[in-house]
Amino acid sequence: MRRTLLLAVMALVAGVAVKDFIESTERPLANTEPVVFEIARGQGLKDVALALKEAGVIDEPWWLMLQAWREGLARRLQSGEYEIPPGLDRRGLLALFASGKVRQHAVTLVEGWTFRQMLAALRAQPALEHLVTAESDGVVLMRVLGIPEGDPEGRFFPDTYFFTKGTSDIEILKRAHRRMATVLAAEWARRAPDLPYRTPDDALIMASIIEKETALPAEKAEVAGVLVRRLRTGMPLQVDPTVIYGLGDRFDGNLRREHLKADTPYNTYLHRGLPPAPIAAPGLASLRAALNPAPGDSLYYVARGDGGHRFSRTWDEHRQAVELYQKVGQP
Repeated sequence: MRRTLLLAVMALVAGVAVKDFIESTERPLANTEPVVFEIARGQGLKDVALALKEAGVIDEPWWLMLQAWREGLARRLQSGEYEIPPGLDRRGLLALFASGKVRQHAVTLVEGWTFRQMLAALRAQPALEHLVTAESDGVVLMRVLGIPEGDPEGRFFPDTYFFTKGTSDIEILKRAHRRMATVLAAEWARRAPDLPYRTPDDALIMASIIEKETALPAEKAEVAGVLVRRLRTGMPLQVDPTVIYGLGDRFDGNLRREHLKADTPYNTYLHRGLPPAPIAAPGLASLRAALNPAPGDSLYYVARGDGGHRFSRTWDEHRQAVELYQKVGQP
């Protein structure tokens, strides 16, 4: 009689537990805010369940483990970093871990940035594995990347790159370099005829100058037209950003007359033609402008003070524009 009663009690308790387990399967998890949770490589189901309880995501680790075995997912949880939204139930949580849809991070390389600025942005992204140091030599780094060009400046396409935690900065640089090579090749194939460029690299250099000269997409092709006409006629380009780039750390933010006399390979006031390498990373609009400059006869331009430029055909017109916009400061 006692044994029969004990079995009945055990069956009742088990029934209640099973009923509670089933009813709780679709109950929202304990977290009321998004939780970032990482499954380490090789971490087992029990350790994952206990860590989830510690993180405040679940209340009962054993029920999650039972659910995982019941769903056939106990050995299919994939390592990585996940973002667990509020309102998810146990079944959804296990499905997320089995899907491998890990959390995505992003790093943005901005148009007009130098390679040094790009490296700084990569170093500031904590989710990346940092293999490139602040002391890394550019030429050596290019060899590490498996890239034949010696100078890294301008070789990496500015864009937002998404990645998972633990991706190396080397991998982001490889992706950005492949993207620049692909975009440059495509734009080179669609270039206007009779441009004064010998190679796609010349176009990349010109695009980097255009990128630094104007931020307005509407006038990039017009700036390109002026610079291309100067190249064709043998005029010096005379653009300040190349001078500033050549000065390096000597530039304090104020371009002075003596700087225009500094004899660096990038001083386009002293040296005719293109500088030896890009001065920044050009975006798509600048690349297209360099390879499809606007027609016209202007040879000069001056900043108006509102982000745009006044274009002039002759030196006299240009001198008057300089007087109006730079010396007098009128809008």
